[in-house]
Amino acid sequence: MNHLTVDVAIIGAGSAGMSAYRAARAHTDKVVVIESGAYGTTCARVGCMPSKLLIAAAEAAHAVDGAHRFGIDAGRAGIDGKAVMQRVRAERDRFVGFVVEAVQAWPDDHRLVGHARFLSPHELDVGGHTVVTAGRIVIATGSSPAIPSGWRETLGERLVVNDDVFDWDDLPASVAVVGTGVIGLELSMALARLGVRVRLFGRGNRVGPLTDPAVADKARTIVRAALPASLEAERIEPVRAGERVRVRWQEDGARHEEDFDFLLAATGRRPNLRGLDLQRAGIELDAFGIPHADRHTRRIGKSHIFIAGDAADDVALLHEASDEGRIAGDNAGRYPDTIVRPRRTPLTVVFSDPQMVIAGASHGELERRGADFVSGAASFDDQGRSRVMGRNLGQLQVYGERGTGRFLGAEMIGPDAEHIGHLLSWSVQHGLTVQQMLDSPFYHPVVEEGLRTALRALKDRLGLPLPALEGCLDCVAAPAVP
Repeated sequence: MNHLTVDVAIIGAGSAGMSAYRAARAHTDKVVVIESGAYGTTCARVGCMPSKLLIAAAEAAHAVDGAHRFGIDAGRAGIDGKAVMQRVRAERDRFVGFVVEAVQAWPDDHRLVGHARFLSPHELDVGGHTVVTAGRIVIATGSSPAIPSGWRETLGERLVVNDDVFDWDDLPASVAVVGTGVIGLELSMALARLGVRVRLFGRGNRVGPLTDPAVADKARTIVRAALPASLEAERIEPVRAGERVRVRWQEDGARHEEDFDFLLAATGRRPNLRGLDLQRAGIELDAFGIPHADRHTRRIGKSHIFIAGDAADDVALLHEASDEGRIAGDNAGRYPDTIVRPRRTPLTVVFSDPQMVIAGASHGELERRGADFVSGAASFDDQGRSRVMGRNLGQLQVYGERGTGRFLGAEMIGPDAEHIGHLLSWSVQHGLTVQQMLDSPFYHPVVEEGLRTALRALKDRLGLPLPALEGCLDCVAAPAVP
């Protein structure tokens, strides 16, 4: 048994762990990162990047199929599933390679391979070959797909998760996708546009992370038009049918069944905390065995242990994981001093088509906290630039605070939502009022004019007065008056 003593031990070399390592090294060189699997983050290997590669192929096929709307006869898109997946895997491997190179550039004594588990609050057993004694510990173990009980045993290799999709050599003929969260929506819509027969299964009529009734209703309409979708399925029972999967479910008072090549379980993710023996870490756990940390320090209670990224069971987004890793690593490195760090305004993007966005506070969050707010709306079904591009489909709701006129957040499904979402999250973070946003330039013709429509409606509902005319910003520009 080897023994290693360090100031900071980081469990996990994903996005959060890598950020924690860089931050901790600003304070001490006695750092070790422990990884039990292959190097390469969830984002690069099975998440953000390979999924966007698949989506990019789907968008290209969809553009060809829709070219006739512009008077262009491009025929039907000829989809070579093997070529599609070859590019997905090749580019995925390229992104993973960058991550692996970064980790392998660290000093050898800063990397340790093996599964870590707590022996005591300051001791870790790593793979049965090394005991690490650490002054402080950062847990950054990520998350894994959560699969309903019994499905793996029943379906065998016919059950897949998003991790498996990006290792396919070819596109299958049919897939049942269970789960209408981000992963389920993105993959089901991409596969359907690539010629795969898809049925999307959900419960409770929920689509993605949306909480605003108007936006969610529009999203349901769009999804149902894009592919077969059973959004209120009950008693979903998949069984093996030879080399296929037979899915039986209840919907609209009737029993249904349909056969597929695979069932893709997009039924959520759970933190990778099992096997860490956290009960020996001297920290408080909730009923589900999960520790909770201060959002602005990432410290668990009053302990010397910090947690970051998907392992924290908070917001499973790369930029959030990186931020949390940086905060956790910095505070672990400077411990016992800890610094309260500000957090960025929330921003969530779903790369469906059209895209979905929540920027700042969601409608549901505002209602839960009893905020005094009103909404402004805009439809993209007949918005000028969107119609020019043939992408005129969507709904935007923006929220403002009564009394102050401060902009609070927005929910959207529509064209270029990923870009509009950034503008809106920046506006929240900088504390802009609705009037200040309207005083900003809006070019013509652009999709952002739809945002201006929503902001104007919000301003009217807030009862804000028209701004006084002021002098020109320069000798040629006229004052912008919304």
